[in-house]
Amino acid sequence: MHTRRCAARIVTVLALAGIAFGAGGVRKDLRFKVGKHPTVAVNNQYGPITVKAGAAHQVVVTAILHSDKVELDQSKSGNRIGLVSHLLPGADATNGVVEYEIQVPVDANVTLQSETGPIHVEKLRGDVTIEGSNALIDALDCADGHVHVKTLNGAVNLSNIRNGHIEIVSMGGDVTMTGVSGPFVKVNSNSGKIQYDGDFGAEGQYDFSSHTGNIEAVAPAYASIDVLARSSNGPVQSDFSLEPKHTPFAMKVGSAFAGTWGKAASSVSLFSFSGKIHLKKRQN
Repeated sequence: MHTRRCAARIVTVLALAGIAFGAGGVRKDLRFKVGKHPTVAVNNQYGPITVKAGAAHQVVVTAILHSDKVELDQSKSGNRIGLVSHLLPGADATNGVVEYEIQVPVDANVTLQSETGPIHVEKLRGDVTIEGSNALIDALDCADGHVHVKTLNGAVNLSNIRNGHIEIVSMGGDVTMTGVSGPFVKVNSNSGKIQYDGDFGAEGQYDFSSHTGNIEAVAPAYASIDVLARSSNGPVQSDFSLEPKHTPFAMKVGSAFAGTWGKAASSVSLFSFSGKIHLKKRQN
């Protein structure tokens, strides 16, 4: 009887140890010296990736591996750093999770991939490329670089992105942009909603298109825009009393509008097949 109790206690201790490993994981700390404009690529099948601006000339990585079913492969070639979550036999969306927290120089270019995410990027001035299937994607306080995002069903949130070349492709995820401006901002969505709240500044080209998702764009009274909006089967509405202009297609009240406001410095195109389009004037 005593032997059985001891065996039971050992099994219980091992089980608890396994639970502790799964909850806390194994931590790996990495540090790389880099020059100007380094490139950091992270491929993580399962789990979050957070990248923030840090000190110059160094990349600092903290990775937490949730089990022994996944390994961290690292590489450095010149000014390029690669991090890959290497799944081992038996790995799945639960035990194959790796959590990344990374600090990079502000001028770094980053490429991030995660199926489940979330993916968070903050205060960078280099190019940012993000891909994810169902990952929630956030980018904020970035400027002067390209921001390219591809996702299937993950939501995309961009906030305070200035002077950027922005391209977002989404199948079903909603795209929300707040304080986003630049010479080129393009969003293409199949069924997700597109929401924009900004000033359409930088004398840029803004191109939002969807198939079935609604498009809502909010701009201030001082906006300077040349607008073309059209939905084949959905309602179209503008709060701005636009100066009419000629269009390449026949205008139909309630399904299309075109015109200018202010000095028409930026071009704004809003297109949907069956979604609702609403150009709103910000009330403040």
